[in-house]
Amino acid sequence: MNEQQPYTGVDDPRVAALPSAEFAFPGPLRDQLVAAILDTSKTSTTGLVADYEHENEPLPLVGERAAVLDSDGRRVAVIETTDVQVTPLADVDLQHALDEGEGFTSVAEWRAGHERFWRSPELLEALDDPGFTVDDTTPLVLQRFRLVADLR
Repeated sequence: MNEQQPYTGVDDPRVAALPSAEFAFPGPLRDQLVAAILDTSKTSTTGLVADYEHENEPLPLVGERAAVLDSDGRRVAVIETTDVQVTPLADVDLQHALDEGEGFTSVAEWRAGHERFWRSPELLEALDDPGFTVDDTTPLVLQRFRLVADLR
């Protein structure tokens, strides 16, 4: 099957072969983020380099595609990475914050929201590091992506 052909849905073997992309933990925040991806208001995301290292996962690469999972573990979309940068927390700019599609109107607001998540018991448990904290020097993965297919 030609890679340029549109995906035919969740049963398309090309979708099944894609790695999964999970945003936040299952629940209301993931539901909000997935909805923003599907309506294309979310075109960027931020991850902790520490999380990639803990999971022994490579950083995303431009051109890679992934299947977005909803809170029930269903593949609901395909996204393609368009840009990846590793930068300290202090260097995140307003455009990135706006492109996250979460309604942030300033970098300070974006940072406060992300710091709450990064300090949450769920994330600290996932990192196996109850003392993990962030500061201006914390390295982040800034990923931009585009929606390739809505599989709903």
